[in-house]
Amino acid sequence: MKILLVDDHELFREGIKLLLANLADDVVFAEASSCATALNQPAGAPFDVILLDFHLPGMHGFEALRALRQRYDEPAIVVLSAEENPALIVQAIDEGAAGFIPKTSSHAVMMAALRLVLAGGTYLPPHALLGSTSPAAQAQQASGDVLGELTPRQVETLRLAMQGKANKVIAREMDVSEATVKAHLSASFRALGVHNRTEAVFSAARLGLKI
Repeated sequence: MKILLVDDHELFREGIKLLLANLADDVVFAEASSCATALNQPAGAPFDVILLDFHLPGMHGFEALRALRQRYDEPAIVVLSAEENPALIVQAIDEGAAGFIPKTSSHAVMMAALRLVLAGGTYLPPHALLGSTSPAAQAQQASGDVLGELTPRQVETLRLAMQGKANKVIAREMDVSEATVKAHLSASFRALGVHNRTEAVFSAARLGLKI
């Protein structure tokens, strides 16, 4: 397993490496002190996970997240931050992160979160889940078999989105255009009564859709 650590504090990177050394049998770490350095890793670097500090010098925040998501198709990007604002956390997932781990999290929580992400899931801290689904979505979910209103291709697109995959990756796996992926997701959002990926992920999970 190869993990890219993107953080400007060397001591924090060293601490993370110690914490995650037992995440898998053979963990290899690459390091970057800035987003620019992370973007200039050797072409085709086979990262499994990118751990991104939200507050970096230079390019940072959502701009850094978008740039890394554009540069690397496959790795799961997990944001590490002292931020705990639920709205910011939800937006990070909407922008392509597969998880958001507060830096105040315990070792056990971080390990569990990364294992969930590596299994294809999406991790958000518990407090970010509160109110993640709108009242309208809750009412729509209670009204009947919402997932039954979707076509098999729309359900598959939603399932891949729940795994944190970007639209272009979903398009490649399903052998369709990105426009088709967006159309399928829009139909899913309407059926679920939600407005974005994050709400859709939790709504679909509550309805029993497995990743």
